[in-house]
Amino acid sequence: MNTTAAEQPSVVVIGAGPVGLAAAVHLLERGLRPLVLEAGPAAGASVREWSHVRLFSSWAELVDPAAEKLLAPTGWARPDGAAYPSGGDWAELYLQPLADALGEHVRYGATVTGVARAGRDRVVDAGREGQPFTVHVRTADGREERLTARAVLDASGTWTTPGPLGGDGLPALGERGAADRISYRVPDLRDPAVRARYAGKRTAVVGSGASAFTALAALADLAEGEPGTHASWILRRGISGSTFGGGEADQLPERGALGLRAKAAVERGHAAAVTGFRTEAVERTPDGRLVLVGEDGRRLDPVDEAIVLTGFRPELSFLSEIRLGLDERLQAPARLAPLIDPNVHSCGTVYPHGVRELSHPERDFHLVGMKSYGRAPTFLAMTGYEQVRSVAAALAGDHEAAERVELTLPETGVCGGAGLFDEPEAAQTTEAGGCCAAPATVQLGAPAAPGGC
Repeated sequence: MNTTAAEQPSVVVIGAGPVGLAAAVHLLERGLRPLVLEAGPAAGASVREWSHVRLFSSWAELVDPAAEKLLAPTGWARPDGAAYPSGGDWAELYLQPLADALGEHVRYGATVTGVARAGRDRVVDAGREGQPFTVHVRTADGREERLTARAVLDASGTWTTPGPLGGDGLPALGERGAADRISYRVPDLRDPAVRARYAGKRTAVVGSGASAFTALAALADLAEGEPGTHASWILRRGISGSTFGGGEADQLPERGALGLRAKAAVERGHAAAVTGFRTEAVERTPDGRLVLVGEDGRRLDPVDEAIVLTGFRPELSFLSEIRLGLDERLQAPARLAPLIDPNVHSCGTVYPHGVRELSHPERDFHLVGMKSYGRAPTFLAMTGYEQVRSVAAALAGDHEAAERVELTLPETGVCGGAGLFDEPEAAQTTEAGGCCAAPATVQLGAPAAPGGC
């Protein structure tokens, strides 16, 4: 099915999450005609999947200023700026009202299956930039549609593509066969069925980012009332003074507090750290439990469950006909990657950026939001709002506004790979390094060793 020329949007935005919806608002302000395509049935579909997790940013940092202006005439009540919402709060109290205010500019149940230049595959140069984009869409009832647009912004995030358990970035041997006992999300222990899965059990938590901290803290709380509940915390690198984040020095206080809760879980004996361990295989015991086998031959004690929180990566298969300029390590735009690369940056801020850093060889195509960070773990909602403000200005021809920086980010207060993050997908680091990343061996359950940059 094809829509008529009058119905075609000037800009297609993929994903009705916080950054995709903010993009639509900024595009409307600039006189452009956006259409947000959301695969899920409601705004913030991915955010809703981690509705039980609290954000590190306060409401004051989670509401886009342009979006707030659009919402004001609707009678929307702005939440207390000093409060810290859960993912569910963010979706229900801000994202859905914003999508409702955008009205016909948002479509649900619309999965983008491909993006290309009309009549041009990625090989063809002749007349390429003069052709509109074609956006291939599959609707909830299975119909296929084709839309054309002058520009495309991909704000689809990375939530649907979590990193595997294997230390080489691919699934470990036996990982797929153990899928019934492996989760790639922070468990919601408020759910009785989920709680029963971990209560009184031994669980391996793999990862070193805020999502791992959240899981460790939740399991430690569970252990207080459920004897036998214990976590083995598996880290691919060592423990140092920066492992648990910035603590009281973190300018995002809730993030610092979470790191301290994870540290307390280890010190109280509810979690035992295993460092310098990169999983090569998963084996099953006769009673169905899991044994993680390291690249160095180490075999860990059996566990009942594994929670794998090793980061996320962008889904790029539906962009195979688009000419992307991506960094070979992070899969982020080549100009942006040096600003966010955890192999290089470990302390300080992520420089605010816009259309210049987000551009690709394919003119008027942009990855924005968490997806623009590829595999880097340093994303904040504020960063995404600044991105789409700049991109919308550029598409409208206001290049002075597009180049202007209108954002000041907080200091990270941490050293190492954890960086800045709002959503759990950004919080789960790839443990790629930083200045404090040397592997180490520690006594299980021992407190963190001193260290730092």
